[in-house]
Amino acid sequence: MSGGPPKGLPSTGPHSLLDMPHPLAGSSSEEAVGGDSTPSPDLLMARSFGDKDLILPNGGTPAGTSSPASSSSLLNRLQLDDDIDGETRDLFVTVDDPKKHVCTMETYITYRITTKSTRVEFDLPEYSVRRRYQDFDWLRNKLEESQPTHLIPPLPEKFVVKGVVDRFSEEFVETRRKALDKFLKRITDHPVLSFNEHFNVFLTAKDLNAYKRQGMALLSRVGESVKHVTGGYKLRSRPLEFAAIGDYLDTFALKLGTIDRIAQRIIKEEIEYLVELREYGPVYSTWSALEGELAEPLEGVSACIGNCSTALEELTDDMTEDFLPVLREYILYSDSMKSVLKKRDQVQAEYEAKLEAVALRKEDRPKVPADVEKCQDRMECFNADLKADMERWQSNKRQDFRQLLMGMADKNIQYYEKSHQGRKHGVIHAPHGSTPLPNLTKGCLSPPTCSELLPK
Repeated sequence: MSGGPPKGLPSTGPHSLLDMPHPLAGSSSEEAVGGDSTPSPDLLMARSFGDKDLILPNGGTPAGTSSPASSSSLLNRLQLDDDIDGETRDLFVTVDDPKKHVCTMETYITYRITTKSTRVEFDLPEYSVRRRYQDFDWLRNKLEESQPTHLIPPLPEKFVVKGVVDRFSEEFVETRRKALDKFLKRITDHPVLSFNEHFNVFLTAKDLNAYKRQGMALLSRVGESVKHVTGGYKLRSRPLEFAAIGDYLDTFALKLGTIDRIAQRIIKEEIEYLVELREYGPVYSTWSALEGELAEPLEGVSACIGNCSTALEELTDDMTEDFLPVLREYILYSDSMKSVLKKRDQVQAEYEAKLEAVALRKEDRPKVPADVEKCQDRMECFNADLKADMERWQSNKRQDFRQLLMGMADKNIQYYEKSHQGRKHGVIHAPHGSTPLPNLTKGCLSPPTCSELLPK
């Protein structure tokens, strides 16, 4: 990863306003019958300003302009292949060594953040600081304020990690540590966010509270301008490309939420079944002491049940520690992307409101106000950054879910193999005419193949 922070889009300067119709005017009869070659005014609205067109966001960046985070730039600055070359990176961050702190007023956990970098922005090649959850939350808020056009990775939920009750238990702390580590790695891998000054402070400052005490953060420029300009303005419509992104995110979050709920019910049932198995096995063992001829097969059944219990416990732990956190992260990711989409809509509404105000001026050749052109540049930057981050997110999602599903398929195969082996080797000999051994793998007499476990 190379290069410095992105440069802003250049200002185009003032131009004269010639023959500009009302920005909210409906299409003419010729446009209505003009065929597919003429976009709907709800999707594309161009106004001539001398030799330049001010174009409402249509999902693309006008020719001749550059974006600080275009899709090609993102892909060039960070390889997204599975075999990413570590030598191309110049910033490495890890989260480890959680420690519990007990104070008079509160008890909390801190994590060690280790940073290694060759970037000129860092005075030293290596840093080691300790941070608690609220410090990570501070960092994310600062990134949202200073980089409103970009998708900020989500943090794990503060108070609730489903399936875990005690927030100071080893399971909870380890689950959170992994999530926080992934959060920082996603920022580190981003060619824009990784250069943010607040991220640098988070990684290097010994006393982060000194920066926090500088005062409450003001609203970002985008948010403040939208608040005053678009108070009573209703957005006409999203461009098709961004409307499709919004629809996809709604469906994606719905599907993942359903999978998450079902997976949690399955884990709950497996835990309850595991409790029954642990009580079930010893019964055969104690029974064998009373039966001379049946002692050996009864001990075998007890050993088989114990083997199945161990295999099921491992599978349940894998589901809880590996499967559910990924689902939760991407559900929160979809919420973050929706938030960025909403901000983009606010900038579009601001631009439309400003454009309408210019159109209503009773001047023959009015000048284009600088704030209108600035708003257009910000809107184009939003479009480019959002599309680039969406492409990046989709690439990461494909890799994460491919790894997740293949890993869970392997874990299920291992579970059935261990249970099958326990059933085959646990019982030595059963007397002729005895009752067949119980199936402890819930209906699966033999381990399924990988193709049977993976989605069609």
